[in-house]
Amino acid sequence: MKNTVVVGAQFGDEGKAKITDLLAQKADFIVRYQGGCNAGHTVVVNNKKYKFHLIPSGILYENKTCFIGAGVVIHPESFKKEIEELINDGIAQEKFTKNLKINPLAHITMPYHIDLDGADEIKLGKNKIGTTKRGIGPTYSDKYARLGIRIEDLFDEEILSNKLDVILPNKNAVLEKIYGLKTYTKEEILNLCREYKELFAPYVCFDWQNVLRDAKKNKTILFEGAQGVLLDIDYGTYPYVTSSNPIGGGAAVGASMGVKTIDEVIGVFKAYITRVGEGDMVTEQLGEDGSKLQEIGAEFGVTTGRPRRCGFFDVPLAKYSVLVGGLTSIALTKLDVYDSFDEIKLCVGYQNKKTGEITQMYPTSVYTHKNYAPVWESYKGWNKDTTKCKTYEELPENAKIYLKRIEELLEIPIKIISVGPDRDQTIFID
Repeated sequence: MKNTVVVGAQFGDEGKAKITDLLAQKADFIVRYQGGCNAGHTVVVNNKKYKFHLIPSGILYENKTCFIGAGVVIHPESFKKEIEELINDGIAQEKFTKNLKINPLAHITMPYHIDLDGADEIKLGKNKIGTTKRGIGPTYSDKYARLGIRIEDLFDEEILSNKLDVILPNKNAVLEKIYGLKTYTKEEILNLCREYKELFAPYVCFDWQNVLRDAKKNKTILFEGAQGVLLDIDYGTYPYVTSSNPIGGGAAVGASMGVKTIDEVIGVFKAYITRVGEGDMVTEQLGEDGSKLQEIGAEFGVTTGRPRRCGFFDVPLAKYSVLVGGLTSIALTKLDVYDSFDEIKLCVGYQNKKTGEITQMYPTSVYTHKNYAPVWESYKGWNKDTTKCKTYEELPENAKIYLKRIEELLEIPIKIISVGPDRDQTIFID
């Protein structure tokens, strides 16, 4: 296997965790490169669900190094809870202490970040972004404002104390004077950081430079992202985006390994499209088809439980994702959700409602999306159970027609097809 990045190619929730889990079987080193606990990944093994938010899903395997990169922001309480939940689900404690490593340059989500995230959303009212209120945005904001606390700071109290002398007056002023919220004393935060130090001590990789050098020389590397290309801070549907770079290029930065380490970028698409949170979605189906996709696909967020908005596959969006995401191949998930559809639509262009002009180019301003209607191609459904198909040849003919059309339009190959949540419900195409 080549060194591979797995990228969500739509709005997140495409089934990246399953694809990452499958590819992790052949990888030695699995690195999560961006995002925080606002992202949820579900892996199903022998009908048992494992939910991941921060820990790379490769932890399910023996003798795999799982690395949380510098581009990730870590909420300590969520990290602790995730480990405890996975242990309760049967993952041995020794796997974490042996196989899990954290880059000390990763930033920490502090309590005031969560306070500010929730307060900001309330203040925005009808203009809210639709964040998970997990403090991710404020953590990244502080990172770029040079007001962040990194994992390594926990291990030098003098440095930490000096940082807090700068950070806390700033945060407390905003909390109290703008939002009327509780403030924090320096001793409160120091005591909390002592607990964080104890929590992270078994996992922090202070020798990360040598570990990564060795991985680049001798290991097969899998880069695991969160969210999706259309939620990228630079290339997504701004401002309804996340605060980091899920695109393929983001892996090189967040994992500290450089672009030459990457050989392949697999874009994970659903056979349809879903979205959680705010922002227009041109192919969204508000009627029977949308409800049917949501019900059959069990479209509810792993992290928040929020229902996902559903629509048919959007080709202009997907072509844009291929371009800016750096995608070299496709993993298509949830094809089986269409098994009972008589008709399946494919959006191949956008028509301006005012001028009638048709474009295949994705409009980057989300505020203009309400001005467009989808241009559809329609395909006959297959009305057959695909969940037991093991090879491409076993798929119904109408399903193959649908898949070939997507390949033709996106100009990159489909290499993986998922027809169910379990590992063995996967078709690999050479």
